[in-house]
Amino acid sequence: MRYTTCHPGPRLAPFVQSLWLYDGEPRSHALERILPTGTAQLIVNLMEDETRVYEWCGPAARCERMAGTVLCGAHSRYCVIDTVEQQVVLGASFRPGGAFPFFGVPAGHLANAHVPLDALWGRRRAARLRERVLGAPTAESKLAALEDELCAVFAPPGLHPAVAFALTAFGRAPGTTTVAGVTAAIGLSPKRFIERFKAEVGLTPKSYCRVRRFQRALAAARAGRGVDWSTVALGCGYFDQAHFIHDFRAFSGMTPTGYCASRTEYQNHVKFLQSEDLSL
Repeated sequence: MRYTTCHPGPRLAPFVQSLWLYDGEPRSHALERILPTGTAQLIVNLMEDETRVYEWCGPAARCERMAGTVLCGAHSRYCVIDTVEQQVVLGASFRPGGAFPFFGVPAGHLANAHVPLDALWGRRRAARLRERVLGAPTAESKLAALEDELCAVFAPPGLHPAVAFALTAFGRAPGTTTVAGVTAAIGLSPKRFIERFKAEVGLTPKSYCRVRRFQRALAAARAGRGVDWSTVALGCGYFDQAHFIHDFRAFSGMTPTGYCASRTEYQNHVKFLQSEDLSL
C-alpha cells in the first residue's frame, strides 16, 4: 500500500486541506461505510472510470453508478461505497467551506450527494483532469496535475467573513459554541446567517457542529487502546450517554461498539456487512 499526500501551495491552502493519492491492495471486504465529516472531497477513481454508491431499502440494495470523477459534497450521514473503486484513488480534501470557490454551485445543493464532475465543470474540463492525472508518471506529478486544474477553476473571493468567523469559533469548541452566540457576534440575522453558512459550507450551522463533534468523538476513541465511551461523550460536550449514542447512530448507522468491531485503519472507513441492521 502506498499513500502519498501533500499540502497545496499558498493560493489554495486556505481552501484545500490536502491532496492525496492512495494505491493499495484489494480490500478483504466488498463494501465500506463512509462516515460524514462535514467537508467535501473531490475524488478520482483511477482504477476504473466509475463510482458506485449504495443505498438500502429494507433488504434490497440500490446501486447508483456515475462517472469515476465525482465531488462528494459535505455529508451529515454515512454512505456505502464499493471497495474495488478505492484501489487507486486520487483526491482533494477541502477545508470546511473550502469547496465553494471551485464549483460555482451553492454548497447546500451538493450536500449528502455525489455529483459527477462533468456536471459541475463541463465534460471537456472534467475529462482533461482525468487524462492529465492518468498521464502523469509519478505520484507527485499526479498531485501536481490535480493542483493545476484546481487553480485553473478557482474563483475568489472565498468565504463570507461571517462564515469564516463562525467556522473558527465552531472549530475551537464544536460541542459548546452555540449558533445563537455566534450569530450575536457577527451582526447578521439568524435566518441570513444560516442561509449564508449553508450556501458556503453545505450544512446548516447546527448540523455542521453536530458532525464535527461526532468526528471529535471518533478521534478520541481511536487515541487509546481501550475506549471508555462515557468519558469520550463527556469530553466532547454531549449531555449524557444517551445523547451521544443517538448522535452516533444518526451519523454512522451503528452503535459505538459496532464501530469498534468494524473499523479499519482509517477513522471514517468502516467495514460494511450486508447482514447489518440498517434500521438504526
